[in-house]
Amino acid sequence: MSDRHALVLGATGLIGSHVVRRLLEAPTWGQVTVLARRAANTSHPKLRWHVVDLDDRSTWTRFAKIDDVFDCLGTTIKQAGSQAQFRHVDLELPLAVSRAARDAGAAHASLISSLGADRRARVFYSRVKGEREAEMQALGFPSLHLLRPSLLLGERATARAGEKMGELILGIGRPLLVGPWRKYRAIRGEDVARAMVHLAASPNPGTRVLLSDEIAKVATEA
Repeated sequence: MSDRHALVLGATGLIGSHVVRRLLEAPTWGQVTVLARRAANTSHPKLRWHVVDLDDRSTWTRFAKIDDVFDCLGTTIKQAGSQAQFRHVDLELPLAVSRAARDAGAAHASLISSLGADRRARVFYSRVKGEREAEMQALGFPSLHLLRPSLLLGERATARAGEKMGELILGIGRPLLVGPWRKYRAIRGEDVARAMVHLAASPNPGTRVLLSDEIAKVATEA
């Protein structure tokens, strides 16, 4: 069995749940550690699921060895309750975990960001996503994948009303999204997870940014 050790954040979300399943199925990884706020609904010999409070570093900082980080943690401003709390949950907490994983030897990280992420963006949400990308790059991972999907399709544990309307609109307009507009096509969360794990299996050095159409292409190759 492989001795590669994967760490997953956001494992109960749309993408993270599929990432965990694929990591458990893949012979590339011999151990999969999850840090989550609630208990697992699955079990596997390779899975180490820890219920933690990310605000309490003593519950999660003891990493013996990490090889790959899969950061799928994300929220919305509405769910967070305020811009300050959104920034804390979406940037500060996952960044602290990634920093600890890097200190534990992680050489590769994959981050679920968002289309339009830009630390200079006027839109707060996009600006925080851009800052998170920049901070991840500053940690010095030898290999880093930044995935920027458009609207995500799939069943979530918590429904997001606005996304249902978005799915309908983008579904109707999909045939028109060609050429440079392909990056705006909605993509299934399962396909994002498939691409994420496929890229991580044989990571190339440096930082690679992938938009929705590129993510979809990688998913078909996985």
